[in-house]
Amino acid sequence: MVIALNAASLDKRNRTEQQLFTVVDQNTPDSIKSPLFPQDEPEAFTFLLDKELIDRLNLWEWFGNYAKEAQVSTAGIRGPQNVLYPWDTRFPINQVGIILATLGKSLVAKEKSGGKLVEKLAGCEVRYNSQKYVEFIARIQAAQGIRTYVPKEFGTLPIWMASFLIFMLDLDGGEHVTSSHSVSTKNATKDLNDQGSQYLPEESMQFVKKIEEILKTAETEGYSIQFSAINDEHIDFERLDELHDGVQLYVGYLKSGVATDANLNLIRKTKPPIVVDCVGGCMYRPMRAIFERLGIANSVRWLHVDADPLYHNIGKLDRNPKTGAAEFYDLGCDFSILNVVKSAEYNIKLKNQPIGTIIEATDPDGDRLIVCEIEEPSRAKTLQRLGVDFLMLDDDRLLTIYTPNQAFLMLMDFHTKQLKTAGLWADHPRFMIKTTPSALAWDQWAAANGVNVINVPVGFKEIAAIMKKIEKQIADAPDASVVIQDVYGETISLGVQPRLIFAGEESGGMITGPEKLIQSQGGRTAIAMREKSAGESMVLVTALAAHCKQVDIPLSDYLASIFSESRITATCDVREDITYYNESEPNPEKLRAAKQEGEAKRDKNDLFFLGIAIALREGKIDIEQARAILTDALPELNFTNLEDVRFVGDGTYLRFTDKFVEVRKSGTDAKTKAYASGGDKEECRRYAKAFGETSGELTELYRAQIDETYLSGVEKRAQEIYAAFQAV
Repeated sequence: MVIALNAASLDKRNRTEQQLFTVVDQNTPDSIKSPLFPQDEPEAFTFLLDKELIDRLNLWEWFGNYAKEAQVSTAGIRGPQNVLYPWDTRFPINQVGIILATLGKSLVAKEKSGGKLVEKLAGCEVRYNSQKYVEFIARIQAAQGIRTYVPKEFGTLPIWMASFLIFMLDLDGGEHVTSSHSVSTKNATKDLNDQGSQYLPEESMQFVKKIEEILKTAETEGYSIQFSAINDEHIDFERLDELHDGVQLYVGYLKSGVATDANLNLIRKTKPPIVVDCVGGCMYRPMRAIFERLGIANSVRWLHVDADPLYHNIGKLDRNPKTGAAEFYDLGCDFSILNVVKSAEYNIKLKNQPIGTIIEATDPDGDRLIVCEIEEPSRAKTLQRLGVDFLMLDDDRLLTIYTPNQAFLMLMDFHTKQLKTAGLWADHPRFMIKTTPSALAWDQWAAANGVNVINVPVGFKEIAAIMKKIEKQIADAPDASVVIQDVYGETISLGVQPRLIFAGEESGGMITGPEKLIQSQGGRTAIAMREKSAGESMVLVTALAAHCKQVDIPLSDYLASIFSESRITATCDVREDITYYNESEPNPEKLRAAKQEGEAKRDKNDLFFLGIAIALREGKIDIEQARAILTDALPELNFTNLEDVRFVGDGTYLRFTDKFVEVRKSGTDAKTKAYASGGDKEECRRYAKAFGETSGELTELYRAQIDETYLSGVEKRAQEIYAAFQAV
């Protein structure tokens, strides 16, 4: 059953889009409004790039920013675009940039191919201009003799399905046009390698170098960029169509993992009240088909099923929440942010849903999942004690919003219990891969359940890199214990033939590993897929919901039982996002200036904490001096029980006896993210907020202990430490 949106919601959404379009059009000069090359020409054509055009489009300036982003990006090279005139090179993401990047990647792929046919996949989610980007990617690659598999009419495809198909079909890589849960005016290309995992920076820099070569050649000789015909034999619409866009293969994968007979029978028998919110609409078509093939489609209701680049108005404001100024302001659609959940208007859209209804909310590309539940208002005090956030829907219902840290703790525990009930748990030693800012509760749960934990920097590509190291050891010495070093520098023995129970990150992405190693059509094996998947976690959440309905408890009671059984003291977690500018500013000059100013603030905050971590690591200061520096700079906080300050690959992690706080700069934007996890939610929030909002100004004591000459070299030292971790 599909939950229909009322006329008022649709009208409000359309007014917001018109407001956006009006302000974008007003901020686009007439000289830019004409396309640079044909937009709807089905036949082959050539785009000539020369010095005059490079200068007019400021492509060297664009390239400098693009190359900088490629060096640090954690989730594709992303940025704002002109949603009405996508060839506008004043914005980081534009058609010319996409074309140059595609050409650079194509040249690198052909050089590596040894003369073999290169086969790639291209897909997108629902953002503005995405399907046209995919079309141009396919046509550029086809002109280079690369076969590209695309959905019919360049339609939508979740990122996890693209990753899955690249691995299972043994392709040479792929492109996915997405910017995950960020604002509607942003876009990006996520580059996927032949494993289906996101490019590491060194992989990105190979094609960035090619772009530089192309621009230099174009300046001196001119460069003809070829577009194939849209019906070129190298653009293949049929293969994915024959595979139902991967649905059949993915169902087989799920049945080898979380979609066990026990879980499916539990769902069919109990039919828990479930609403799947397909934010953006990309997830509806594949997940409906997957649930139908699993025989559980009748157990759920579907919300926001139509593809919508404005995400059905979710996260959209008409006023800047910081300044109060009237302007279009986009919060994005990260449902771990309470103001985003408020904007979804569940009080209206779910007004007929009963107590006990569980909401599974995805993001536009389908790799993240947030879990909510409608409960009785009388549960408020219990929820506060557990550290669970909630909003009042009306006088008779409240809505719990579980952080991914809380939801995933429930999923890993439920999955473990199901394996134990099936008699499979003891067949293999178990391990988990998690990012450092993810909940301390995960580590405590793992310790109580005999699960080894590998900590890595933020980004699912970091998780995938560890998977590949483990798989190599299993392949090279199947009877030997696998030994891995994590980002803390700790050596961890995983045992013989270990199996992944869970891999995930606090931002809402997770995956599990099946009992039997995954095998591609060409015979490659893997312990788990390379990209986080709301498709997989959705099946597990639905099974957990069925279990809770069967025993007549809300999810919050299940969470409380885990805290008790696994002796978890760090029951709370928070994240503070400090965004230094309006990401939806339509004027690119103002946007660029605001972003640069914000990046300077972000970097100053980062360097303050990084300097302490590196100085402590290298013995320039001791822990007592670190405590003194922090107390001097942040006198409102207590550092007496601070045990360590560590650089963890992309941020600074402060370990206390009763909690942790991590502060890191965004790899993709002018943002600082601060995380905390411990036993007191208000204390965690206070520490995270103070860390995230720290200006980075150096006190006299800081300068006395860590002089600015030393501080000027810590970023380079941090890069060396990170590179050494990757190389282990």
